[in-house]
Amino acid sequence: MAEVREMTVGVLGGTGAQGKGLAIRWARAGIDVVVGSRKAERAEQAAAEIAETSGGRVRGLDNAGCAAAADLVVVGLPWDAHAETLQALREPLAGKIVVDCVNPLGFDKKGPYALEVPEGSAAQQAEALLPDSRVTAAFHHVSAVTLADLAVTHVDLDVLVLGDDREATDVVRGLADTIPGVRGIYGGRLRNAGQVEALTANLIAINRRYKAHAGLRITDV
Repeated sequence: MAEVREMTVGVLGGTGAQGKGLAIRWARAGIDVVVGSRKAERAEQAAAEIAETSGGRVRGLDNAGCAAAADLVVVGLPWDAHAETLQALREPLAGKIVVDCVNPLGFDKKGPYALEVPEGSAAQQAEALLPDSRVTAAFHHVSAVTLADLAVTHVDLDVLVLGDDREATDVVRGLADTIPGVRGIYGGRLRNAGQVEALTANLIAINRRYKAHAGLRITDV
């Protein structure tokens, strides 16, 4: 397994709250981070903010540049941009570990709910669009607010990592472990990603009800 701290980690959607929060924590851990966005200018602005907050090494590029520059790429895109963006990045993402953390959710007056995805999940859609990549799924249940607040020195959370490539899931578990307090836990094959993504709707409902930033812990492991 490659030493995670020696890898360059790209974050597609790094200008959004979740992507920015993850980038802050990884940059803080000493990992080189590349933030990707549709527009390079937005990525550069976000990278400067992340670098200032984390004190780490962060740069911003457009999505294609981010995919090409990184050794491992985390997909934190809005769901409505997921398919189109990944389809265009098939070549620069070939051979790389891709970590999909997208939650296809809808919201109405009753609250959050899981959307139906023809492929079964966002991660499985990514796998179909990126046949030459090593697609995994992880980081679905991490509070963006908690990640961005470095006053929280211990993030009380387990990250479920799913995938069919065991070496790739081990690398992603190692990436999760670089955030203080977080454990990466193998959560099964990629075909099981749908219920993990959907569980985010329940966590949002919990957090709204209790005014919290709840996550998950796996017992007896």
